[in-house]
Amino acid sequence: MNVEVNFWAVLAAAASSMIVGSIWYARPVFGNLWMKLTKTEMGKGGMAKPLIITAICSLATAYVLAHVAYLSNQFFGNSFFQDAVSTSFWVWLGFTAARIITHDQFENRPTKLTVLNAAHELVTFLVMGVVIGLIGS
Repeated sequence: MNVEVNFWAVLAAAASSMIVGSIWYARPVFGNLWMKLTKTEMGKGGMAKPLIITAICSLATAYVLAHVAYLSNQFFGNSFFQDAVSTSFWVWLGFTAARIITHDQFENRPTKLTVLNAAHELVTFLVMGVVIGLIGS
Protein backbone atom coordinates (compact mmCIF):
# COMPACT_ATOMS: atom_id res chain seq x y z
CA MET A 1 0.00 0.00 0.00
CA ASN A 2 1.28 3.42 -0.93
CA VAL A 3 0.63 6.06 1.71
CA GLU A 4 -0.27 9.41 0.21
CA VAL A 5 0.85 12.40 2.25
CA ASN A 6 0.01 15.90 1.11
CA PHE A 7 3.16 17.90 1.82
CA TRP A 8 1.30 21.23 1.70
CA ALA A 9 -0.95 19.91 4.45
CA VAL A 10 2.14 18.87 6.43
CA LEU A 11 3.69 22.34 6.08
CA ALA A 12 0.43 24.06 7.02
CA ALA A 13 -0.12 21.74 10.00
CA ALA A 14 3.43 22.36 11.22
CA ALA A 15 2.84 26.11 10.91
CA SER A 16 -0.44 25.76 12.81
CA SER A 17 1.46 24.06 15.61
CA MET A 18 3.80 27.03 15.88
CA ILE A 19 0.86 29.44 15.86
CA VAL A 20 -1.02 27.53 18.58
CA GLY A 21 2.12 27.44 20.73
CA SER A 22 2.82 31.14 20.29
CA ILE A 23 -0.74 31.99 21.34
CA TRP A 24 -0.98 29.40 24.15
CA TYR A 25 2.27 30.40 25.81
CA ALA A 26 1.89 34.15 25.25
CA ARG A 27 2.16 36.02 28.54
CA PRO A 28 -1.48 37.19 28.64
CA VAL A 29 -2.81 33.70 27.84
CA PHE A 30 -0.89 30.99 29.74
CA GLY A 31 2.69 32.27 29.44
CA ASN A 32 2.84 33.88 32.86
CA LEU A 33 1.39 30.76 34.51
CA TRP A 34 3.78 28.51 32.57
CA MET A 35 6.80 30.60 33.59
CA LYS A 36 5.70 30.56 37.21
CA LEU A 37 5.14 26.78 37.23
CA THR A 38 8.42 26.02 35.43
CA LYS A 39 10.37 28.67 37.32
CA THR A 40 11.80 29.96 34.06
CA GLU A 41 11.66 33.08 31.95
CA MET A 42 10.54 32.98 28.36
CA GLY A 43 13.27 33.88 25.93
CA LYS A 44 16.10 33.74 28.42
CA GLY A 45 19.16 32.36 26.68
CA GLY A 46 17.85 33.13 23.20
CA MET A 47 14.88 31.93 21.20
CA ALA A 48 16.58 30.78 17.98
CA LYS A 49 17.50 27.26 19.09
CA PRO A 50 14.13 26.40 20.72
CA LEU A 51 12.23 27.77 17.73
CA ILE A 52 14.33 25.81 15.21
CA ILE A 53 13.93 22.60 17.22
CA THR A 54 10.20 23.26 17.57
CA ALA A 55 9.84 23.80 13.82
CA ILE A 56 11.66 20.55 13.02
CA CYS A 57 9.62 18.61 15.59
CA SER A 58 6.40 20.18 14.31
CA LEU A 59 7.23 19.05 10.78
CA ALA A 60 7.94 15.52 12.00
CA THR A 61 4.71 15.42 14.02
CA ALA A 62 2.65 16.79 11.12
CA TYR A 63 4.14 14.27 8.70
CA VAL A 64 3.51 11.31 11.00
CA LEU A 65 0.00 12.54 11.76
CA ALA A 66 -0.80 12.92 8.04
CA HIS A 67 0.65 9.46 7.40
CA VAL A 68 -1.40 7.82 10.16
CA ALA A 69 -4.51 9.79 9.18
CA TYR A 70 -4.22 8.38 5.65
CA LEU A 71 -3.96 4.84 7.03
CA SER A 72 -6.88 5.48 9.37
CA ASN A 73 -8.96 6.75 6.49
CA GLN A 74 -8.11 3.70 4.39
CA PHE A 75 -9.23 1.46 7.27
CA PHE A 76 -12.34 3.28 8.52
CA GLY A 77 -13.45 4.87 5.25
CA ASN A 78 -15.11 7.92 6.81
CA SER A 79 -14.47 11.35 5.37
CA PHE A 80 -10.77 12.17 5.39
CA PHE A 81 -11.51 15.15 7.62
CA GLN A 82 -13.27 13.00 10.22
CA ASP A 83 -10.54 10.38 10.23
CA ALA A 84 -7.78 13.01 10.45
CA VAL A 85 -9.37 14.72 13.46
CA SER A 86 -10.24 11.49 15.29
CA THR A 87 -6.76 10.12 14.61
CA SER A 88 -5.31 13.33 16.05
CA PHE A 89 -7.22 12.80 19.27
CA TRP A 90 -6.21 9.15 19.67
CA VAL A 91 -2.56 9.83 18.84
CA TRP A 92 -2.54 12.66 21.39
CA LEU A 93 -4.16 10.49 24.06
CA GLY A 94 -2.07 7.36 23.54
CA PHE A 95 1.31 8.91 22.90
CA THR A 96 1.53 12.55 23.91
CA ALA A 97 -0.77 12.84 26.93
CA ALA A 98 0.24 9.48 28.36
CA ARG A 99 3.95 10.32 28.07
CA ILE A 100 3.58 13.85 29.49
CA ILE A 101 1.65 12.53 32.47
CA THR A 102 4.16 9.73 33.08
CA HIS A 103 7.22 11.99 32.88
CA ASP A 104 5.64 14.71 34.99
CA GLN A 105 4.83 12.23 37.74
CA PHE A 106 8.43 11.05 37.96
CA GLU A 107 9.73 14.63 37.80
CA ASN A 108 7.28 15.78 40.51
CA ARG A 109 5.95 18.53 38.30
CA PRO A 110 2.91 20.45 39.49
CA THR A 111 -0.42 19.03 38.33
CA LYS A 112 -1.34 22.44 36.90
CA LEU A 113 1.73 22.29 34.66
CA THR A 114 0.87 18.79 33.49
CA VAL A 115 -2.69 19.85 32.66
CA LEU A 116 -1.47 23.05 30.96
CA ASN A 117 1.02 21.23 28.73
CA ALA A 118 -1.26 18.27 27.96
CA ALA A 119 -4.12 20.62 27.07
CA HIS A 120 -1.78 22.61 24.81
CA GLU A 121 -0.81 19.41 23.03
CA LEU A 122 -4.47 18.40 22.66
CA VAL A 123 -5.34 21.73 21.03
CA THR A 124 -2.21 21.49 18.85
CA PHE A 125 -3.03 17.97 17.67
CA LEU A 126 -6.68 18.79 16.97
CA VAL A 127 -5.78 21.92 14.99
CA MET A 128 -3.17 19.93 13.06
CA GLY A 129 -5.82 17.27 12.39
CA VAL A 130 -8.26 19.89 11.12
CA VAL A 131 -5.60 21.38 8.83
CA ILE A 132 -4.53 17.97 7.51
CA GLY A 133 -8.16 16.93 7.12
CA LEU A 134 -9.04 20.04 5.12
CA ILE A 135 -5.95 20.33 2.93
CA GLY A 136 -4.78 16.74 2.76
CA SER A 137 -7.90 15.21 1.29
